[in-house]
Amino acid sequence: MTHFHPGRKATHKFGAVRTERAGIKFDSKAEADYHDMLQLTVQAGGLVGLMRQPVFYLPGRTRYVADFLCFWADGRVDTRDVKGMETEGFGIKWREVQAAYSFMTFVKVKRSGKGWKEEA
Repeated sequence: MTHFHPGRKATHKFGAVRTERAGIKFDSKAEADYHDMLQLTVQAGGLVGLMRQPVFYLPGRTRYVADFLCFWADGRVDTRDVKGMETEGFGIKWREVQAAYSFMTFVKVKRSGKGWKEEA
């Protein structure tokens, strides 16, 4: 959720800072930083490609939008979601998307020091 105050920049309720890099807009600096790391992995050959914000349709006419869909050089395909704060709503959709798309691997990514912690 974004809060608007006349004369001030919009702020995210959890303090996420919207960030733009190379003309691409990200919801947070962490998401932009993780995208940079994924791009380095593409250049190194570990990833053959990635898509931003893939949509997964869920029962009840809802949808889950992940941050990245990754296509790995070894043939794996997974989704990645960069998280700071986890809301109750995210937890519900996270469980729903895993149940609806049981053939897909969903990975939560969080900052860990200067690196990243990944949790499937």
